[in-house]
Amino acid sequence: MFSARPDQTTASTPAQPRILAQIVLAVNALCLAQGALAQAVVAPTPPSAQDAKPEPVPQALPPSGQPVTQENVSDAPPRAVNYTVRIDAPRNLRGLLEDNLDLMRWRGNPRLDLEQLQRLVRVAPEQVKTLIATEGYYSPKVSAGLDTSGATPVARVIVDPGEPVVVGDVDLELRGFPKTDAAAGTAPALDAAALRNRWTLAVGARFRTADWESAKRGLLREVTQTRFPRAQLLDSSATVDPDTHRALLKVVLDSGPEIRLGELRIEGLSRYPSSVVTNLNQIRPGEQYSEATLQALQGKLQETGYFASVEVSADLSSVLNEQISDLNQTGSAQPSTQTGPVTLPVLVRVTENKRKNVSVGLGYSTNTGARAQANYGDLFVFGKRMKSSLLYEQLHQSARTDFYWPTTSNGYSDSVGAGYDRQDVRGEVTRTTSISATRAWGSPLLERSLKLEALTEQITIDDLPTSRVKSVPLTFSITKRRLDSLVAPTTGYIANAQIGVAPLPVLTDEKFVRAYARFLAYKPLGPKGTLITRGELGAVGSGNKAGVPSTFLFRAGGDGSVRGYGYQQLGVPVGSAITGARYLLTASAEYDYWFKPPYGAAVFYDVGNAADRIGDLKPKAGYGVGARWRSPVGPINVDVAYGEAVKKVRLHFSLGFTF
Repeated sequence: MFSARPDQTTASTPAQPRILAQIVLAVNALCLAQGALAQAVVAPTPPSAQDAKPEPVPQALPPSGQPVTQENVSDAPPRAVNYTVRIDAPRNLRGLLEDNLDLMRWRGNPRLDLEQLQRLVRVAPEQVKTLIATEGYYSPKVSAGLDTSGATPVARVIVDPGEPVVVGDVDLELRGFPKTDAAAGTAPALDAAALRNRWTLAVGARFRTADWESAKRGLLREVTQTRFPRAQLLDSSATVDPDTHRALLKVVLDSGPEIRLGELRIEGLSRYPSSVVTNLNQIRPGEQYSEATLQALQGKLQETGYFASVEVSADLSSVLNEQISDLNQTGSAQPSTQTGPVTLPVLVRVTENKRKNVSVGLGYSTNTGARAQANYGDLFVFGKRMKSSLLYEQLHQSARTDFYWPTTSNGYSDSVGAGYDRQDVRGEVTRTTSISATRAWGSPLLERSLKLEALTEQITIDDLPTSRVKSVPLTFSITKRRLDSLVAPTTGYIANAQIGVAPLPVLTDEKFVRAYARFLAYKPLGPKGTLITRGELGAVGSGNKAGVPSTFLFRAGGDGSVRGYGYQQLGVPVGSAITGARYLLTASAEYDYWFKPPYGAAVFYDVGNAADRIGDLKPKAGYGVGARWRSPVGPINVDVAYGEAVKKVRLHFSLGFTF
């Protein structure tokens, strides 16, 4: 029986079993080898196996067993020996041994002679035993030999790992945790049974050093996320019995004081009123400590645009100051006598953004052509945030200004804005002037908004008389995101649904109801592949379509829609123009293969159409291939697509994922 007691504070990485094994190997090798070998062959193990480089051997060594003296050290350089290594071991252990055995690491060293190679072979079995112990094998049979009969010596290591050690029992000892939850009265607080259910290294599992360290970190993380952020592992041990192949695990966890959250303290605020922070704070004094609650507040503050950086934490300095004060008064450190919860202030540290900012940009899109854009922002205009933008594209020009109120204590973000928009798409020139009021709420994972607009629209098609439309629609929108990344997602989905109505006859030429939904999903296929599916559908109900603003009708075609066709090429023909339709239906499937990240290739198939009658929604297909690059600013996509209905090949270019 022996006990392994890994350092409870050791940080772990995916290479930790090898690093731990190398540290032990260095000690074992120094004990087993001759003094000369310690100087010449077994160099101290570097911090990682990847950086390991054998130390050069300065001169030939005396025979084994003789001390290194001036008389018996040859001045002649040793005769270098080239050799090969064969490791007969199970596949799951072979990589570990090939990366860490001295026999492997010293191959090709021009200063290594035959005698030193023989010594490496002799110590190899002990090295193997130490290494595979980190994988749970404590009773192996290992042999090593050197065959010098051929032109090139062959070192062979044979490993029979035997039966792996499995976890026999887990003894979880909790210290300092209350028996009952004072806030709830009788509800049980943290207990051994609840924590054991979440313990990841279960009874019967193979005992691996990496899993053992990971389980302890996970246990501590589980406790420190709520109520007991200062909990710590007082002791941990793994007692392994090689005869029964069982490991008895013991973990002693101390709770530290229970933490409650107190009043809000703000540091770094000078330009903007404190309400931009306090209105977003949903934490009430006396609430139990929760890391998730603090992170949620931090995320909300970062989204406001007022701050370059935000840090939200429980202020432990108040507790430390009390301990220092006690130390100054008593002259020595005293054990804590705190038995009840400790209330800590919620500390918000912010770095403010500059009040005014200007940005300009140039770009290109295969949908709307070359682009130039200028943005101006002021974070405090009459207590509001202001954003203005000018956009000039070959087929689209716009100017807009919006004012944003600080988020209220109820979580609402209100804004008003006005804008002008001109589009020249498929022979239809549309000029739209609008004013709007919007209320948004929710989180980035689930966004909701309600928007009221008053707009007027002028539409020109060929030589037909210009038509004018006015409308006051109200639109509700909801967006749900569940993605692993908002910049370059590989798994998850995003969905959006909208319902709009213009029910009142006031300032509205035609009453209408509009519904629209869009879905985009990512699913990994193997280690290098991703399946991307997309779909959208929409419908407008009205007595006369001519009275519905064109921005509320539907077209299809182009990037993010049906590739192989021009931007908004699929719709209702009127003269030489393509106009908006009452109904929309599109779908897409794409497979991306990342053969050399961040570079990949894609194949895709898109289908869809827009029409005034459901019976006319005859699907039009486009398909092709593309190139992908995960750039620092987001995915860059270049596609070559064939439009089956138009029998033409079209190039598409886009930045980011389209939704």
